[in-house]
This record gives sequence, structure tokens and C-alpha cells, in this order.
Amino acid sequence: MNMKKQKPKAIVVGGSIAGESCAKALISADWDVVVIEKTRGPPTQNATGAGLGLDPLAQKIVQSWLHEPELLYNNTLPVTITENLATDGEKKISWVIGREEGTKYLTAYWADLHGLIYNTLPPEIFLWGHRAKDLDTNEIIEIVGDLLVGADGILSSIRQSILPDFKLRYTGYCAWRGVFNFSENDSETILGIRKSYPDIGKCLYTNIGSGSHIIVTELKKEKFNWVWYVNQPEPELKYDVTLGNKLFYSLQGNTTSVKVSSDMIEELHQRAEQVWLPELSRLIKETRDPFLNAIYDCDPLEKIIWDRVVLTGDAAHPTTPHSARSTNMAIIDAAVLGKCLEKWGPDHLYSALEEYQSIRKPVTSAQVLHSRRLGQMKQGLSIPGRERPFDPKTASLEDSEFILNKNVPLFDVVPPILDSIFRSA
Repeated sequence: MNMKKQKPKAIVVGGSIAGESCAKALISADWDVVVIEKTRGPPTQNATGAGLGLDPLAQKIVQSWLHEPELLYNNTLPVTITENLATDGEKKISWVIGREEGTKYLTAYWADLHGLIYNTLPPEIFLWGHRAKDLDTNEIIEIVGDLLVGADGILSSIRQSILPDFKLRYTGYCAWRGVFNFSENDSETILGIRKSYPDIGKCLYTNIGSGSHIIVTELKKEKFNWVWYVNQPEPELKYDVTLGNKLFYSLQGNTTSVKVSSDMIEELHQRAEQVWLPELSRLIKETRDPFLNAIYDCDPLEKIIWDRVVLTGDAAHPTTPHSARSTNMAIIDAAVLGKCLEKWGPDHLYSALEEYQSIRKPVTSAQVLHSRRLGQMKQGLSIPGRERPFDPKTASLEDSEFILNKNVPLFDVVPPILDSIFRSA
């Protein structure tokens, strides 16, 4: 009697965009998948998060995963321009120091993109409210699989179990983030933003002041998104990682968010008045529930695969946000991993993982280090090999060119293993 061969099984740790992308890619490669996530329900049920940008390759990948590819465009806005502005906070003036046209990003709200991918997946593959045990019953959960995928973010417990001495590098600054819903707000604020940023809706604006910078863009569904980077000492992050020799793990605190007080928000508003133009300061003041992230990265890891364990997304290559790479790298990682597993089959797992690493590690390493330098420049921080910090008021043509998005290394490189996705979607 012919018996159907059992599918290989992957255990994906992390239910954010990196984890669900891995789930989608591996299911497409004919793997069974279970996703373990500490939160008690899909993140889309809680409208948190902020804006993000999808590059052309990530767009194609997401479209290939959707039952209706046009849904991606229904939930995003195209960005065809990026513009860098120097801002003099004392004189309250800004001027253009760099502009790039013909970019092909889509801006999205984090929860919208997560929901698009999540809705293509069987809900029964997700174990919500779990780490090494069920958080409601304290029952220990044992899951046997052929592959463990660490897609559990910048504070990855999977990575920490393999590299117990690993430490993130604090960049020297944090990011205040806010999403302003202008369907519910004063039209004067909206008019002020549209006057100050006439191409908003198709342009990503970066205002660079003295030792600080802020990004402003529009999202679908009547939202403005802003991210303001502020130099400050490293805040205290409380998280716990509980591990054993069988790769049991805790996903507690898998975020670099900092608890925000009303006094901190008041100080933010006061500083905005001093540093930015009145229209932008007003937008910041009128944004509900801004939140604060400490910004970390790390030097590229020597390896992102070990035996039957693989890292993807921020677990594999923690990065700063300045090249809009975090979400894009996570999606591309997932797609490449899926295609490598499909190509080699379950009997050649190690060859598949080796190819995944060989394709992704050179690209992500270069992009992480480029993003680091961009952040250091825009924040006016000291950079090894550079005589003086970057000053937007006196920026050279060479510096103004360097900080344009087009200079992200290997940005246009499509791995041959993804050619079918890129050309067909």
C-alpha cells in the first residue's frame, strides 16, 4: 500500500511580520508550519505600530502571497520622491539639501501589512499566548519539528540561546513615533503640513536639524506618520530570557519600546517647538499616544544557521531603521528561505540552509552597516574616519548625495532564486 510521505515540519518562533512571512513562504514550499507567539492574539486586533516602507522586491513577494494581489495597493500609498531638508530651529527655516525622484516604495501602516499576510494563512497554525508553556494554563508545550526558525525580533531568545554572550549595540539615540489620524483632527494642522510638505502623499520627507532628524510621510486611510530620532543615554529595558538545553524559550519583552510618561510627552512637545517649524511641531503635539523605541543594531553575525536552526529578520540582523530595511529584509529572508527549502527538499536541509545564508548574509551585512552610518550622520554623531560630525547646514555635495536612499548597497539586486517571483508578480 502506498503511503503518502509526511511533510517536513517547521517551528517558527515569532508571530510578527517576520514570522508570518516565514510561515507563508514555508507553506508555499510544501512544509507544515506551527507559529509560536507570546501575545494572546493576532497583533491586527490591536492597532499599534507605525508606518513602514516596502521596496519593490518586498512588494512583489507580498503580492505573490496574496489571494488578490491588488489588495496591497488598496492598503498602501506609493512614494515616488524622497527629499532631505536641513532645518534651522532658531530661524525656523528649512531648505532642500537632497531630492530623489523615481523611487518605488509603498508606505503602509504596520497593522495593515501584518493583516494582509496573516489573512492568507490558516489560523490553526498559530499558537497564541505561548512561549515554553501555555500562558493561561502553565502547561508545558512540547513540539517536535525538523527546523526551528527564529523570527522573534531584535531581542530574539532563539539567537540568545545559541549565542549566550551576544549583546546589542545601543546607537546613542531613541525614536519617538506617532501616527496622526487626520480624519478626526483639526483641518488647520493638516493644511499646515500640506503647505510645508507640498508633495506629501507621494514623498518621504526627512528634516535634519542639529543632532536630530525626523521623517514625515503620509499613509493610507488619512494618516500622517512621523519618526523623530533623539540623542539620549541608553534607557533601561526590562526583559527576561529563560532557556534550557532543549531550546525552550521565553518571548517576554521582545521589543525595545520604552515606557512613556506624561512628563516625557510634555518634554517632547516643548522640544519640538524649539527644534522644528511650527507646522511640524503642531503635528507632533496633536498626535495621540506617541511611543518611544530605543534604537539598537549589531555587527553582522558570523553565522545565521546552526544545524537545524535558522534566524531571519531582526533576529538575524538587528538594524537601525534609516534605510527602511528591517521589514523588507525580513520579507526577503523568508522568501529566499522558502525557495531554498523548496529547491533542495527536506532530505538536503543543510544544503538549503547553507544556500540561504550565502544569499542573504552578504546583502544584509552591507545594508546594516550602511544604515548605521546613515543614522550616525543624521544624528550628528562621531563616525570613525570622519574629521567632524555631519552638519546639514554646511553639508557638502558628497554628504548630501550619500544620505539619499539610492545609495543603499545591493538595493536593486534580486537573488536568482527569486527571479520567478519578481518577474511574475
